[in-house]
Amino acid sequence: MRIAVLISGGVDSSVALALLRDKGYAVTAFYLKIWLEDEAASLSECPWEEDLLYVRSVCEKMNVELRVIPLQKEYHERVIIRALEEVRAGRTPNPDIWCNRAIKFGAFFDAIDQTFDKIATGHYAQVEERNSVFFLKKSADIVKDQTYFLSLLTQDQISRILFPIGGYTKFEVRALAKRYELSTVSRAESQGLCFLGKVPYDEFIKLYVGEKKGDIVDMETKKILGKHGGYWFYTIGQRHGLNLSGGPWYVVGKNIQKNILYVSHRLKMTESERDTFIIDGVHWISMKPCTEKLSVKVRHGAMEYPCKIEWLGDDSLRIYLIEHKERGIAPGQFAVLYDKELCLGAGIIE
Repeated sequence: MRIAVLISGGVDSSVALALLRDKGYAVTAFYLKIWLEDEAASLSECPWEEDLLYVRSVCEKMNVELRVIPLQKEYHERVIIRALEEVRAGRTPNPDIWCNRAIKFGAFFDAIDQTFDKIATGHYAQVEERNSVFFLKKSADIVKDQTYFLSLLTQDQISRILFPIGGYTKFEVRALAKRYELSTVSRAESQGLCFLGKVPYDEFIKLYVGEKKGDIVDMETKKILGKHGGYWFYTIGQRHGLNLSGGPWYVVGKNIQKNILYVSHRLKMTESERDTFIIDGVHWISMKPCTEKLSVKVRHGAMEYPCKIEWLGDDSLRIYLIEHKERGIAPGQFAVLYDKELCLGAGIIE
């Protein structure tokens, strides 16, 4: 079996490559160059150069061929333009979810030799086949689980994917890296969006969308408390970065037309804390669920809420949180649905 392994310069993808090589598969490593260049390069040092040094080190140690695939054009067209449109509309996009579907398991599929049988990555997730249907499952490490970011994958895509470290915890992956004597064993994890690297998110938005001064208004008293640089820098439920005294303050609303940011001490008085919301453009990875009682994540992480779903149309659902309310539910975010260990799919919060 020929396997194309996406390697990023981190410990997870390095261990994934090592595990597959040890099993005797014919592996080729691929590094995707999707970092922003040109005008965005001025915001930080080129992070991909450091990543590529680690990638080359790992591949040389394991005697694995490495190929570098430039996909900046595809990334800009399929992900960045859409993300900026969402930001300008006052919504909260998640480019990493689009990146996985459109680039890592989309444009990359099209760019490589079609004789590769499988694509492998260092994601914390698992794939299970049942009667010729492929299901996306949570990883063994609930904290590191990345199924949230993979929730838009299609059945065709997931049928070709391997997640070699999905059955391991992060601690076990670090131990394997030490055993393999990989240069990435102690490397810190990347926390940024996949196309930004070390570039601060606000700096990226400032470069492409700009700044525009507006009022920060107390939702209760309607008093102007201060100024902000543009509603697009903030998301519902946000607490930090407001630079207001007498806090804590939370972002609870936006007036897009007037560029006003509304804040409050009490999230309960506004729709920023709620137990129901609508998602549109619902995508199912394998099939529609047979039950109305599921669980949902409104952001990446271990926090998952029991919920009930109500069908509003073929690709629209109303989500009811069963046990409590959640703050910071913002339009544009992805709500990802689960049935126990299975990741079923996702929709965009409206």
